[in-house]
Amino acid sequence: MRQTPKTIMSPVERVKDSGAMLREMQAAVREALVRHKRLGNPIAVWRDGRVVWIPPAEIPVEGER
Repeated sequence: MRQTPKTIMSPVERVKDSGAMLREMQAAVREALVRHKRLGNPIAVWRDGRVVWIPPAEIPVEGER
């Protein structure tokens, strides 16, 4: 989240705006998934109690065409 002088929030205000925090975290995760996929890097996920590697071609990216 880029902040301008008008949008600078205190840490307490940021924590209270959980919707904005969630949107920013989702955007960051999406950006990381896209970057891994474009660079041809797999990602690790936790499934059924163990780590599973997902190849780049199978990385799910929401909103991807």
